[in-house]
Amino acid sequence: MTAVIEVQNLSKRYKDTRALDNVSLSVEGGAIYGLLGRNGAGKTTLMSILTAQNFESSGTVKIFGQHPYENAHVLSRICFVRESQKYPDDAYPRHAFKASSLFFPNWDQALADDLIAEFQLPMKTTIKKLSRGQLSAVGVIIGLASRAEITFFDEPYLGLDAVARQIFYDRLVEDYAEHPRTIILSSHLIDEVSNLIEKVIVIDNGQILLNEDTDAVRDRAITVIGDADKVDTWSAGRDVLHREALGRVASVTVLGALTDDDRSSIAASGLDLAPVSLQQLVVRLTQKAAAASATEEVH
Repeated sequence: MTAVIEVQNLSKRYKDTRALDNVSLSVEGGAIYGLLGRNGAGKTTLMSILTAQNFESSGTVKIFGQHPYENAHVLSRICFVRESQKYPDDAYPRHAFKASSLFFPNWDQALADDLIAEFQLPMKTTIKKLSRGQLSAVGVIIGLASRAEITFFDEPYLGLDAVARQIFYDRLVEDYAEHPRTIILSSHLIDEVSNLIEKVIVIDNGQILLNEDTDAVRDRAITVIGDADKVDTWSAGRDVLHREALGRVASVTVLGALTDDDRSSIAASGLDLAPVSLQQLVVRLTQKAAAASATEEVH
């Protein structure tokens, strides 16, 4: 597939803080990406630069082969739904939707009307007086109805209850299937979105830890459980992401696909295998990266 986003050696500094650290990234068109990481990892900063709402300190950014800043040809093809979006104090939801319909050439008003009904959005209340969940619904509706070629959702579920979040997920997948485009979904609810995303980008401390197909990522790690001595013997020399023990029972999460010989030795040792969820893998990878960074600082 053709890359719609290309980033090379991108860095962003705020005085003494480096929010992005020499990031290089390629995003292919026609896929749902999960942009995952902890608070402060650099997710929002990255999306802000890609959508020309912030500026890089160094490096290059290309969207559809061009820099997005003051580039109407690029900006009309991307939509950024951000958690901190501001509206005029006297604006109603209809004003936000009308402005969006004028800006986005692929805007679908029928879809917007359906979503307004599904989210039970009060259209006669100013945006300023909407609840946190209702404000999130405004952003979700704009993001989906825009049908922009690249749509960024930055924590779109904040304030939405479980039913509303499921409406968002269902309609996202349904509309994406009918109108394929590139969607980048930043979320802390990794388990909830793990079945939606086709590709995973993990960012931590301003650096990209992972950028792979979700199916490939699921096979990247496994947890081995059993007698502590046998577990430690089997895992010696392997890339251990995490170890925990309770009495004589231990479990280790190791990075790397298992070979047939690995599985045979595990079975012969009386050990058990457990899958590692996407959320567990992201957590363990970021923990390992943080530990490595702390070690480097000490030395």
